[in-house]
Order: sequence, then C-alpha cells, then structure tokens
Amino acid sequence: HVQLVESGGGSVLPGGSLRLTCESSLYIYSSYCMGWFRQAPGKERAAVAAHYTGTATTYVADSVKGRFAISEDSAKRTLYLEMHNLKPEDTAIYHCAAEPARGYCVHPDTFDFAGQGTQVTVS
Repeated sequence: HVQLVESGGGSVLPGGSLRLTCESSLYIYSSYCMGWFRQAPGKERAAVAAHYTGTATTYVADSVKGRFAISEDSAKRTLYLEMHNLKPEDTAIYHCAAEPARGYCVHPDTFDFAGQGTQVTVS
C-alpha cells in the first residue's frame, strides 16, 4: 500500500514563498517517478512538476517554470516543491503523486498514486 503524505501548505500574500513536503512509504523510492499536481476549485487537475532519480530527468510546467522547483531526498524517501513568487492563480490543493518508472516521467496528474493534498492559498 503506497502512502504519500503532503505538508507545508498555507496562506501567503502574492510574491510569497512556501515549501511543500511529501513523505512516502515507497520501498524502492528510486524506481518511481515522483511529482506534484494541483487542483483548483471547479478545475481539472494540472501537472506542476515531476522528477525521476533514475535518469535525473525533471519536468516543470510552463505556468510555474522559473518560480517552482522540485527536489528530493532519496534517503528519506521525501519529495519537495519549492514555490516562490506565488500568484493568486497558484491557489489550489497540491497533491504529491507517484508511479513506477516506465519511460517518460511527465504528467504527474495521471500517476498511479496520489496523496490527499495540502491547501495553498495566495491572496
């Protein structure tokens, strides 16, 4: 059973920063694609960023490129999302996601496993 637990969300003013954390129960963390997606009220899921340690590949959505960065601590099986220069349109529930690596590590909004999410509000 895969468990992904997010934390670090909150309310910030425009231009502020937050760091989200995702703790996982993945036994072989390095064999998984890890990522973040977000979902705002009344909107579809949107990919934010993804990373695969095995090939050191990273994907970042154009809407957050230059402001958000994905990173991880494999030893701790923990994924991070650093968010800077936050905008009101970044307001959403942010979910951590994972799936066994099987090629391109993109589209975290469709990964096999997802956490419950953490709320980010920018206003």
